[in-house]
Amino acid sequence: MTLTAAASLPTQLALVKEELLYARERARAVCKGLDAATWAARPAPDEWAIGEGLTHLNATSERFIPIIDDAIRDGRARKLEGNGPYGKGLIGWALQRFLEPPYTIKTKTAPAFIPATVSPMPETLERFDYLQQEVQVRIDRSAGLALDRLRVVSPFDARVKYNLYAAFCLIATHQRRHLWQAEQVRVRVVG
Repeated sequence: MTLTAAASLPTQLALVKEELLYARERARAVCKGLDAATWAARPAPDEWAIGEGLTHLNATSERFIPIIDDAIRDGRARKLEGNGPYGKGLIGWALQRFLEPPYTIKTKTAPAFIPATVSPMPETLERFDYLQQEVQVRIDRSAGLALDRLRVVSPFDARVKYNLYAAFCLIATHQRRHLWQAEQVRVRVVG
């Protein structure tokens, strides 16, 4: 087996890419027909507006991409080859279970991920689409690596580490969580 960009994508990674594509569709759907006021409207003081949730997802992807790049470089340098099946490890599995919507426990995010400002909806959606493509490119680049043997540090908490496959899954799950939240907000704000 060789480590090339042309390596076929294992089914597990293809499924994560499909989830990222579906997240783009959900983001567009939840924003369809919103005006600027509704985009920024909080349904309650302690709940995020749709715009804040999508801004948070963009910030998350922006923080994950360099971490993923480092892990891929490390895997190539160490010649850690593999095509799955991949495991998420205990931490990755537990975090994914915790994040999956509909959730029963609300959590506070790290201060670096709390949106200070919210850009207009077209700019935020354009950035979301761009970052989704960038994560998908990283999935393609990771093909041929033993993703469950490459460790990454969570951008949310430096004490938490999991493998690269888990990171890809957590990005998709985190997006499902916040898009589900946005859909709930839309129902409450728009009707």
